Amino acid sequence: QVQLVESGGGLVQAGGSLRLSCVASGTIFSINAMAWYRQAPGKQRELVASITSGGSTNYTSPVKGRFTISRDIVKNTVYLQMNSLKPEDTAVYFCNAGIKTWYDQRHFDYWGQGTQVTVSS
Repeated sequence: QVQLVESGGGLVQAGGSLRLSCVASGTIFSINAMAWYRQAPGKQRELVASITSGGSTNYTSPVKGRFTISRDIVKNTVYLQMNSLKPEDTAVYFCNAGIKTWYDQRHFDYWGQGTQVTVSS
């Protein structure tokens, strides 16, 4: 009964910014790591950024210095602030979270449906 819903995607010109949000809801006991993945046309899904429950972050090299992942523990929400966007950032961005439910204390990976980010030149 866990659901992740992304929002904030859209069309933006190169150099612009977007802020993605992902809200987790349902029978959540706790959330461990949260992450953003992306999948461009003809490419495999790749990890963009992740953040642990302790706030430690990790970024794929192409987005370092441009993207910032953050989370609001109380709101069960993870954000991805994307600045200085480039056409190569165009992809469907997916939210991912390791979640324990009240009925199962194991962390399972949950995925959102994705939000389209298109960066034009």
